Amino acid sequence: MTSQDSVLDVFHFDKDGVRLTVEDAVATVTLTNPSRRNAQSPALWRALAQAGRSLPGSVRVVVLRGEGKSFSAGLDRQAFTPEGFDGEPSFLELAGSSDAELDATIAGYQEAFTWWRRNDIITVAAVQGHAIGAGFQLALACDLRVVAQDVQFAMRETGLGLVPDLTGTHPLVSLVGYARALEICLTGRFVHADEAERIGLANLVVPADELDGAVRDLASALLAADRNAVIETKALLRGATARSYEDQRVAERAAQARRLRDLAGLAE
Repeated sequence: MTSQDSVLDVFHFDKDGVRLTVEDAVATVTLTNPSRRNAQSPALWRALAQAGRSLPGSVRVVVLRGEGKSFSAGLDRQAFTPEGFDGEPSFLELAGSSDAELDATIAGYQEAFTWWRRNDIITVAAVQGHAIGAGFQLALACDLRVVAQDVQFAMRETGLGLVPDLTGTHPLVSLVGYARALEICLTGRFVHADEAERIGLANLVVPADELDGAVRDLASALLAADRNAVIETKALLRGATARSYEDQRVAERAAQARRLRDLAGLAE
């Protein structure tokens, strides 16, 4: 067994509709329930959170993909039945929880969607077919989105009397602006590939049979840059909207000073 085989064995799991594989500096997280269009559940969210915790420090790029014709059609409708999922409280039971219990439960669900924004990794969603509701929000959790020409993004929560609560509202507004985000969420309409690229939801649109190759090419380009420079740049850009122009200038200077000292071998 080679050392690479050992890494793949240690950092590979396949459970509850999620498969994680690691090869060198690239990890791939795959949704593996194509027969249900990769519908999501609390068990799947826990597995996604575990995938984030399982990444070795060597990983620089994480690719998120879904098996089959759809990336993810959103929350499994079984969640809205009185019985819910086996071993899980139904949504009706959750509604009867205390404020603190309900808040903690939803916060736990959100953990599946938060780690993709870590500064030490760049995350790329490879999106084909349906990306609806929780599926749309999972794609939005990533830094970059490469989409197939058949992609269909939609937020359907308000049609169910709910709101998007899986961390998708902040990146959606950041990408497309308040007015368009509001219209997309309240109408529940589909956003197709051409519009997604035009309004900033998609970084690249390709034919469906070229999706995997395009993502591999992008990952290779991302890996070509200096890792510490990538980490500093991502942190600068992620914090830019929360800072004033002058504060951002200060942050840029501090980041560049760290890079210069590191390159000169003078970093503390």
